[in-house]
Order: sequence, then structure tokens, then C-alpha cells
Amino acid sequence: MYFKKLVGRKCYLSPIDENDAEKFTGWLNDLELIINLGIYNGVFNVENEKELLKNLSKEQSYSIIDLENDELIGNCGFLDIDHLNQTAETGLFIGNKNYWDKGFGGEALTLLLDYGFKALNLNNIMLKVYSFNKRAIRSYEKVGSKIIGKRRNASRRGKETYDVIFMDILEKEFYENNKIIMEINKNRK
Repeated sequence: MYFKKLVGRKCYLSPIDENDAEKFTGWLNDLELIINLGIYNGVFNVENEKELLKNLSKEQSYSIIDLENDELIGNCGFLDIDHLNQTAETGLFIGNKNYWDKGFGGEALTLLLDYGFKALNLNNIMLKVYSFNKRAIRSYEKVGSKIIGKRRNASRRGKETYDVIFMDILEKEFYENNKIIMEINKNRK
């Protein structure tokens, strides 16, 4: 069952439901999908995924749901939240390939960042992405994230090595540059 915690124009974020373990397990065993996540050499089964989702449901992690048809399409959330320094790391993935390149990831990230800055009182939110994942880099840049550095040749895929790109966004930058969230917030009033 999904709950509309954070609602956008195309999708909403709902608390993680461990009953979605089978769908996530299917996605996590799709090499084309998980190569971008850095876990492509893992073995995933429903039992382990159910336990992982149960743990994630206690954190600031959310399922991404298509607003039009209530279909689960991926997940996103925060890691390593440091309330003292007002920092966190974020991660996101769209598991349903039918939703790739349609703006759902960007909108989900926008909703998550808005929540992080407003509800969690964060000021700096960082993420890591592999240099070959151009789709994700474009999406992150669209919401205002900036490249702050890279770890060279830190990720190996087969015989190729790639950089790990570090990006972040500050609260002030997010609200100065993000008209989508301003429009969503205006429509909520």
C-alpha cells in the first residue's frame, strides 16, 4: 500500500513497503539497470531484499510511485544524515525502465531535496554518480547539483575504469534555481 507523503506533478514519494521485495529483486537482477548503482556483482533474492526494505523503511527512504496509476517505479532516500553539520548523502534509482528519460527521477529528487532542506533542516546534500552514467548526471544538474570533485578511476566495469563524480547542492542554490518545486509548493497552498 502506498501513501502520498511528498507529491509532485508526475510522481509521489511513499514510505518503503517491504511487500515490494519481489519487484525490487527483479530490478536488482537486471544487469543493465544495476550497473549504474555500483552493486552489479551482487546476488539478490527476495528474502534478502525483504530484509533490506524492512531496514530502509525505518530510515529516510521512499518508494517512487507514478501519480497517475500508483505504480512503483523506483526508490530514493538519504544516507549518512548528520544533523549537527546539516549534511546528508542522497541516492535514487528508477527500476522500471519504461520511466527512464521522462523526468520522473528529477521530480522525485526535487521532492526529496525539498523535504531534506525543509523538514530535516539540511543545508548541504551530496551524491555520488559514475562518470559513464550521463542520464543521472544530467538529471542531477537539472535540479541544481554541481560537480564538486571526482575520484579518478575508482570504479571498474569489466576491463574499463571510470571516475566517481561527487556532486552537491546547498539549500540556497536549490530554491534559487528550482522553479518546479516552487510551483509544486504554490499549488499545495
